[in-house]
Amino acid sequence: MDYVYGPGRNHLFVPGPVNIPEPVIRAMNRNNEDYRSPAVPALTKTLLEDVKKIFKTTTGTPFIIPTTGTGAWESALTNTLSPGDRIVSFLIGQFSLLWIDQQQRLGFNVDVVESDWGQGANLDVLASKLAEDRYHSIKAICIVHNETATGVTNNLATVRKLLDDYNHPALFLVDGVSSICALDFRMDEWGVDVALTGSQKALSMPTGMGFVCASPKALEAAKSARSVRVFFDWNDYLKFYKLGTYWPYTPSIQLLYGLRTALDLIFEEGLDNVIARHARLGKATRLAVEAWGLKNCTQKEEWFSDTVTAVLVPQYIDSAEVVKRGWKRYNLSLGLGLNKVAGKVFRIGHLGNLNELQLLGCLAGVEMVLRDVGYPVKLGSGVAAAAAFLSNTTPLIPSRI
Repeated sequence: MDYVYGPGRNHLFVPGPVNIPEPVIRAMNRNNEDYRSPAVPALTKTLLEDVKKIFKTTTGTPFIIPTTGTGAWESALTNTLSPGDRIVSFLIGQFSLLWIDQQQRLGFNVDVVESDWGQGANLDVLASKLAEDRYHSIKAICIVHNETATGVTNNLATVRKLLDDYNHPALFLVDGVSSICALDFRMDEWGVDVALTGSQKALSMPTGMGFVCASPKALEAAKSARSVRVFFDWNDYLKFYKLGTYWPYTPSIQLLYGLRTALDLIFEEGLDNVIARHARLGKATRLAVEAWGLKNCTQKEEWFSDTVTAVLVPQYIDSAEVVKRGWKRYNLSLGLGLNKVAGKVFRIGHLGNLNELQLLGCLAGVEMVLRDVGYPVKLGSGVAAAAAFLSNTTPLIPSRI
């Protein structure tokens, strides 16, 4: 029974946690098992092999940690860096802000590069810092691939090019929480040293699993990193990897089986097809916003996100009222504006196991909500713009051809 009942299904369009597919729910509906039996290590081995595929790496070492993205952040930092190490980190929204706060509280010397919320990372400043750093005092570059507070996606290939152009050895650490499995992400090709994501985003699972993938360079750095770590220590995992039992502590059996099914669904669709689907849904959402006469919080097309759109509202409207009315009247869940953009934007999440008709239902709901809060939207305008685009671009479902 829902804690607060509403008829029909909740239309969940926050940028995480996202809708869970029925096959994943069924896969998790099982009893506990002895994780020391032969069955769980055999399952874990296949999961680790397949998790590497979503990061697009053949050389990385994956870790599946019972945690959230915040724990995955800490794992990435404490296993590769020492207190006092200088790192460059980009502040472009609420989640990059929170990661920077964690970096500072862990005792690192954080060189913050701040941009207006709605802009991407200022890579010109990064170029200047790398050029000036002749003695390689910068030990890591930390960047959020996709900032969900503002709907901004950063160009990771350019970051790697800058590091290469200046022949700089800094580690390249990437938060891919709302990008991996939805946006183009290439760990090996872009020379990412540590990448991380969470189960509740594009993998379309419950919250509770953090995924960290470390390059050989990151594993080497871990040998000399002096940050205190216990629960997140990669060395504990690596010891059990060698033993073939894989787990230094008790995993969630239910989440492991859910992950197996979630990965199977992604691979059945094809990872590149999943990424293309997100690109379609992102473009359709932006066309709807334009048809409503509203603006995207993201200031340039090069930074548009295909997993979340932050919609600016007129000054006479409190965006929190949009979110409240959607939930109270239409059983529609949208994302609140956070921190600097609180009251100014609402967010439409379009990531995970989601199709075109689900998105159109959300857009129809948003139009009704906008009308409710006093915005003179023409009902059907955004839906029509999105539907016109989707009807011309949506392919046949591969498994049904």
